[in-house]
Amino acid sequence: MAHGMAKACPRLGLGITHTVIRSGLGIAVGGVGPGKPGEWRWLGSRVSSEAGAAGKVRANGYRAGRFRADGARDGSSRDGSSQGGSSQGGRFWILGSGPNRLRSFSPLRVGNLEADVWVAYYRRQWARFLVLSVLVVRSAFGMDWIRTVHGAWLVLRANQLWAPPPPQSDPAGARRCMRRFYALLRLAHGEPADPARAAELEVEWWRVHRVHQRGEDGDAQPLVDALSRLYAFTFGLDEAVLRPAAEHRARAMDIVDQWVTDGRHMSSPLLPPMRAALVRSYAALLAAAHR
Repeated sequence: MAHGMAKACPRLGLGITHTVIRSGLGIAVGGVGPGKPGEWRWLGSRVSSEAGAAGKVRANGYRAGRFRADGARDGSSRDGSSQGGSSQGGRFWILGSGPNRLRSFSPLRVGNLEADVWVAYYRRQWARFLVLSVLVVRSAFGMDWIRTVHGAWLVLRANQLWAPPPPQSDPAGARRCMRRFYALLRLAHGEPADPARAAELEVEWWRVHRVHQRGEDGDAQPLVDALSRLYAFTFGLDEAVLRPAAEHRARAMDIVDQWVTDGRHMSSPLLPPMRAALVRSYAALLAAAHR
């Protein structure tokens, strides 16, 4: 993500609740309404059974899987016992997409969208930033639309809190917003395992980039290292295989920094190579995720 003043990250007022499966009551998306027996309500549309719901998930490119709010998958508790996918013991199950959805995206689409997000960020076009963030979050992470909009709002707020120069910026507020974003991702896909740690790594690379951007450190390697650590934690892979993706992203940031220095002109010849570097970064990330 790209990188207002407030001291807290406000929650998005959408009345968001979780999709639940209750024994004997069928399945329903929270906030849409109660399901009838044997019926699934999927953001307003219905299918006849849980099997039909799973089929609809797969038809949209997801792998059906059940997640509890505490992150366990496939109907098992953290101690390994099976709950059978019901509300036994007072627990509810969340129907979400499997972790493989984090490894299934279009580098061309996501890279181009994020390039537009960066332009909106540096031109402080916050309304455009939010709209583009919705598209990036949806394209890159494949969450349902409610979580996608919520996540995009959190990304916007994190960037607004980070944007002012120190000491006006609010790194702690940015981390709170990104922790909530990664918590949404964990609910949807079961990872990252620790949203708070992922948020720390996210905002840390923002910090390293800010130092690099201001010329306080001409070496790009600390930025590449910070990006590699975030990718490794998020995808559960070795940092070494993710360095090419981090290097391309660092190159894209060097180009956009030069664009900012030159006056942020939309006709600048720097924008196409910045865009291309982001696409290459996402292509390398996807290749590493499927090694």
